[in-house]
Amino acid sequence: MILVHLASLSVIQHLAQHPDRSRDCCDKMVRPLSLLRPLSATPFSTLIVQPKPNPASLFIPRRSIHLTPRTLLATPSSQTGPQTIKPGPTKSPNPRETSTVTGQTPGGLAGQTDGAEQWPDYSKGPSALDKASQVLFFTEIVRGMWIVLEQFFRPPYTIMYPFEKGPLSPRFRGEHALRRYPNGEERCIACKLCEAICPAQAITIESEAREDGSRRTTRYDIDMTKCIYCGFCQEACPVDAIVETQNAEYSTETREELLYNKEKLLSNGDKAEAEIAANLQSEHFYR
Repeated sequence: MILVHLASLSVIQHLAQHPDRSRDCCDKMVRPLSLLRPLSATPFSTLIVQPKPNPASLFIPRRSIHLTPRTLLATPSSQTGPQTIKPGPTKSPNPRETSTVTGQTPGGLAGQTDGAEQWPDYSKGPSALDKASQVLFFTEIVRGMWIVLEQFFRPPYTIMYPFEKGPLSPRFRGEHALRRYPNGEERCIACKLCEAICPAQAITIESEAREDGSRRTTRYDIDMTKCIYCGFCQEACPVDAIVETQNAEYSTETREELLYNKEKLLSNGDKAEAEIAANLQSEHFYR
């Protein structure tokens, strides 16, 4: 098949170079080459003799369709004769295109075009003169000393801890405490929801019934070495008995001192009851 194509191409090239012989030879070669010619009504000899049209004339110039301010002010196309395409309503021009036509940059500086915009080249780094000036005049050291001098006259950001302390959020979770009612009765009803919800299993509760039928705790222990201060116990308590205060300064010398019992938790609540009540009141809208 490749040889047949090559032979047909060589014959067509020979006939194109000698058009006077093409009509005589085509009649003799129409039958052998009838399988190669396309399905067309045009005679085979006419296809060889007629010159090929210019491919550029088969396409409509894009310039006649793309109607932008840049195109309208550009050089007219090479198309001869009256053009039938009329410019219709165009969209708002691009600011960069408009700036190019009017001779202004997007920033509004007259007399400068887009092609005239020059940006500094930082690819090569600082020049030798800049490096020499930094070494000879100690510009980097002077710049650092200037920053220190500015900070010298500004108010300090630090505080003198522990004599000065920053503000704490009402939601701060610190040391645990058990609360009482105003009449001195314990709030805890031994529902054990805090013990069940504690992810670290740091709470241990034992309870018993009283003579009046109410249930109260006989043991309430918290292992502060296990506590992760998530606040789940405080959120689960239905009577706001177990809370976390804003006290974060309860470091001890021994591990046993961090095993809080019921008496320790009640004493913490008695000391910080006013602070605990104020914090709960300020956050009651979000609970």
